[in-house]
Amino acid sequence: MTWVLPEVEIDRLIFEDAPAGDLTTSAMGIGGSIGRLSLAARDQMCLAGVEVAAAMMRRVGLSVYLRAASGEMLMPGAPIIAAEGPAEALHLVWKSAKNLMESLSGVATATRAMVDAARLVDPAVPVALTRKTFPGSRRLSQQAVLAGGGVIHRAGLSETVLVFAEHRAFAADLPLDLLADRLRRAAPEKRLGIEVSTPAEAAEAIDAGFDIIQLEKFPLAEIVEVSRAARKHAPGVLIAAAGGISPGNVADVVRAGVGLIVTSWPYAARPRDLATNFGPLA
Repeated sequence: MTWVLPEVEIDRLIFEDAPAGDLTTSAMGIGGSIGRLSLAARDQMCLAGVEVAAAMMRRVGLSVYLRAASGEMLMPGAPIIAAEGPAEALHLVWKSAKNLMESLSGVATATRAMVDAARLVDPAVPVALTRKTFPGSRRLSQQAVLAGGGVIHRAGLSETVLVFAEHRAFAADLPLDLLADRLRRAAPEKRLGIEVSTPAEAAEAIDAGFDIIQLEKFPLAEIVEVSRAARKHAPGVLIAAAGGISPGNVADVVRAGVGLIVTSWPYAARPRDLATNFGPLA
């Protein structure tokens, strides 16, 4: 996995917290003292964001020592990263880098929990995370998803064709087969997806030629019904389940026969806690 951010993004992460430097460190007159910072896992977790944290540390001139990589499952006490250099630089990035790793590792750990639960039933069914991220955080959130073993449902509106009820409200009189034909002519290289709310809508969308049928908050019995019908009459169609899916029920949803899990649940995960060891070099 490659964790690359433009330098301007690294600077934004650093200077959001310190637009004019660290006043406390400067006022104390300790900025030139040489010190060492190390971070470790407090609890079991799937790590994410450590490469970005390292880039932040290097950007302010610190020597960085990586002890783990994003995507690794860590046990309590496992070392993650260490940095050495002037106290001014250490304090400039310490909290921001730590907070970033804690938040992203929370998303990655929650994603891994869903992926593991789904794979116990069918290893071929991916867990896809939606674009329901906080504005400005998507690039990092999606990297955390990948670290946790998930896939990206939609990187953004420009990437995929997915018709929602809110789109159809502006074309209420247009039959689905004509809608599918219009979409294929406008985006011939794209697969066509549509979200539906009833088994009847799902059947209509399959007959209209849509490639991906996204079932929004369907009861398990209806997921089974649609999945069986699709396998029988349109085996090339991908049935995706979305809405209300978590580690507690994802296995049941996979067992119902879908080919893709669509979720936003990991984005609300609590950050994982990292232990800090910070002080002057002897």
